[in-house]
Amino acid sequence: MSNPAALLEALKKAIAFEPHKDRVGNLSWGKGTLDGKPVRLALVENRFASGSIGHAEADRLAALFKIAAREKAPTILYLDSAGAKISEGLKALGGFRAVYRAGLEAVSSGAHLAVVLGVNCFGGSSMLAHLAPRRLFSPQTKLAMSGPAILAAAAGMDALDEMFRAMADAALIASARAKASPGNYVWEPAMDVGAWLRETFADATDPRARHGALAPRIAKEQSPPLEAVQRQDLQRIYDGGYEAHEGGGLLAGKGKRGEDEEAFIGLVGHKPVGAARAWRFAELAWKLAEHPPARVEVYLDCASHSPRLEDERIVLSEFIAGMSRPLVALRLKGSHVGLTILTQAGGGVYVALAAPASRVATLYGAEIQVLPGAAVAAILGGENPDAVPAFEGYKEAGVAEEELKLGLVKGA
Repeated sequence: MSNPAALLEALKKAIAFEPHKDRVGNLSWGKGTLDGKPVRLALVENRFASGSIGHAEADRLAALFKIAAREKAPTILYLDSAGAKISEGLKALGGFRAVYRAGLEAVSSGAHLAVVLGVNCFGGSSMLAHLAPRRLFSPQTKLAMSGPAILAAAAGMDALDEMFRAMADAALIASARAKASPGNYVWEPAMDVGAWLRETFADATDPRARHGALAPRIAKEQSPPLEAVQRQDLQRIYDGGYEAHEGGGLLAGKGKRGEDEEAFIGLVGHKPVGAARAWRFAELAWKLAEHPPARVEVYLDCASHSPRLEDERIVLSEFIAGMSRPLVALRLKGSHVGLTILTQAGGGVYVALAAPASRVATLYGAEIQVLPGAAVAAILGGENPDAVPAFEGYKEAGVAEEELKLGLVKGA
């Protein structure tokens, strides 16, 4: 029996797992007990399409998270998945937005979550894994925001090249992840899975402390200052005036829209989001949460996360997922949180910011995509077949609720 299969069997044995008869694609679920108390287990397994999560799996998993939030029952999530089902296009992205929102609400409600990993945990699955304070890896697990094919394409290398594979493995494998983050553990056959679950369910580390613990990993990255700027898009949005500061791909300020005053922060400048930029965005949001304003608008102008090995070495997924938690904290403190797509958005960065938002708006002509075309081609082995849809396509897929024309087109 392979190590991942042995870990899954050890997990099921530790909770006396009783599977539910139903199954949706790669997702199955059931229940068990730990120390006489009920626990739930949801399993995303690699049955087909690399264990990818499409809208059907996402809908059911979101429902399971909602049950966990309502019952406050300890929940275990087993993941052996390459992430969103790219072939479903925006439908899968909308599904991931919904499931990630449900997961955030579950852990924010006080439901305890533990994550156990199979062979692969890429993209959106790696973000789901970081909803929990701890993760238990199989020795064969690889975890990253970008899979090997995307990382190789971004580096201009062949994913089958032995030198590249050695470099990627050194960054993505379980032993490297355990060294990078104190929340990552590697399973061994003699390990008591039940004991690990008890410790994980008892972990009370708050999200703000988890954010602070990430800072040493990016200490070598310089932080460009934010300087006063004037932006045409903000001028049209804030008819009552605004103050904005921008630097290093970050935006922060405040403005007045009609009678409503609001604070705003954002990721701008098109450049893919790496670990340092994600952390600094989260820092801006956590500072707002110290004295929460009535309204907070998040602006996004970025198609994807960084596909660099340098970012993956320090567990980029943890930083991308970390952008969501202060936005949830703001909501819980009474702030209305919105997201506006300025020109482009997609992938895990979109999900991290859209999931906590009460409303996602797009400026007229803005584009939302699952991943950039080159990344989709690297995964599916061909060009991205999807044309840019009209706004109604975004609304139908569940990735946006409102389009802002702001006088930019005739008749707006």
